[in-house]
Amino acid sequence: MALTSDEMNYLVYRYLLENGFTHAAFALGHESRVDGAKVAEGDEKIPPGALIAFTQKGLQYCEIEANLNDDGTDVDADFSILSAKDLLSHTVDELKAIVEKRRNMSEEERKALREEEEREMRAKAEANGIKIENDVEREIKADEVTILDGHTSEVFICAWNPTKQLLASGSGDSTARLWTIPAGPSGREAQTKLSKPKVLEHKSDEGDAVDAMDTDEAKNGEFTADGSKQKDVTTLDWNADGTLLATGSYDGQARIWDASGKLVRSLKMHKGPIFSLKWNKTGEYLLSGSVDKTAIVWEVATGAMKQQFAFHSAPTLDVDWRDAQSFATSSMDHSIYVCKLGDDKPIKSFKGHNDEVNAIKWDPSGTLLASCSDDFTAKVWNVKKDTCVHDLNEHEKEIYTIKWSPTGPGTDNPNLPLILATASYDATIKLWDVDSGKCLHTLEGHTDPVYSVAFSPDGKYLASGSFDKNLHIWDVKDGTLIRTYHGEGGIFEVCWNKEGTKIAACFSNNRVSVLDFA
Repeated sequence: MALTSDEMNYLVYRYLLENGFTHAAFALGHESRVDGAKVAEGDEKIPPGALIAFTQKGLQYCEIEANLNDDGTDVDADFSILSAKDLLSHTVDELKAIVEKRRNMSEEERKALREEEEREMRAKAEANGIKIENDVEREIKADEVTILDGHTSEVFICAWNPTKQLLASGSGDSTARLWTIPAGPSGREAQTKLSKPKVLEHKSDEGDAVDAMDTDEAKNGEFTADGSKQKDVTTLDWNADGTLLATGSYDGQARIWDASGKLVRSLKMHKGPIFSLKWNKTGEYLLSGSVDKTAIVWEVATGAMKQQFAFHSAPTLDVDWRDAQSFATSSMDHSIYVCKLGDDKPIKSFKGHNDEVNAIKWDPSGTLLASCSDDFTAKVWNVKKDTCVHDLNEHEKEIYTIKWSPTGPGTDNPNLPLILATASYDATIKLWDVDSGKCLHTLEGHTDPVYSVAFSPDGKYLASGSFDKNLHIWDVKDGTLIRTYHGEGGIFEVCWNKEGTKIAACFSNNRVSVLDFA
């Protein structure tokens, strides 16, 4: 299908409006007349960020094309990640030559390439006014890291089992995997002791193929080229005692597995991809949020839907339990609702963000709710008040994720203050004092968007992962950078094991890395 000049102009026009360039948008709209063109009639069906999304998909297509054999078949070697600069400035034949050269590199040449990337990263950081000390002791070497290799697409999420050294990972290859991590130090020796992971295949049931496809699903890209539903594993969560793992998928199903990898239940009611799901503290219920604009509470024992909450007017992006019976949901409609089982209306609504709310998290006591948004702000709410307690507005770009420290009243670390961490597309992390609403530290060291942060179980350290390929570990008390691991792909998620001795990170190059922290 060809893209007309009017349609392209309209996508640019929408991009300018969405990013606040109203004068430029007005000039383009007036000159090209796209604001009155027929393409504008379907404005409400064009998702935010469409121009960026389509451009990224085009670059991904070029990347895939460069990695294929001349006859169009898949390659047997590792998929080679190419930079946007490579993809935009080279022809397909030139890109194929780059990929071939990288595949034939010796280990010494790969090491030299990583060192060159590190130098470029430092130069980019310094150009942005970020000082990175050249501390050899701080760097975690590749041979100190255990690589979990087996996924065939990006690994979006990972989570440690709360009771054993078992790591779950979820990928765009339609599988989750369970990795048993060897005791002792990570690295080369641990690599030799690795057993094969349990593969949790997210298979489509009958009726999920072409005969079930409706027009809206097809338009939204919910189906693959062969007509089967996409089954990317978008989210996963362990129950409190580590006996069950829940996964959410792009096909709209939630699935429950036991710790051995056996499928226990499939939960089918959503009519769109699931982007968030959480167990309640007792493990009696599972909560899921979907693109279909709803949240559902499931009875785990039977697999039945306990209650569906349909209050949002746009996709539900995140959900989080407050206690065993109540929870919060956030959405692309800019709103947050607090709901309770048995009630047919929200018990509280929070409205204050002026863009989609990407993530929400209750503090350990269930008193405060933190939220973050594409409007560059994070906010802290209290159910006893209608307006936010704190408006945290020092980031310069969208805030993708937030995390509370496991400290303060009701935690295992009651003598340490409660802290909120916010991570942004502006490449920084900020640590906030929740009593005063003031920023304690701005953690500067990344050079690309920060997608994930995680506090250590004792609350003294923070791990962060970015698309600059770096995993950083920070001292929460003074905000200093104490350890760094440079991987070979962008990082989607980081997480600590229950003892706080190991950190896992999942990457865009289809791998998961496990490293030690002492």
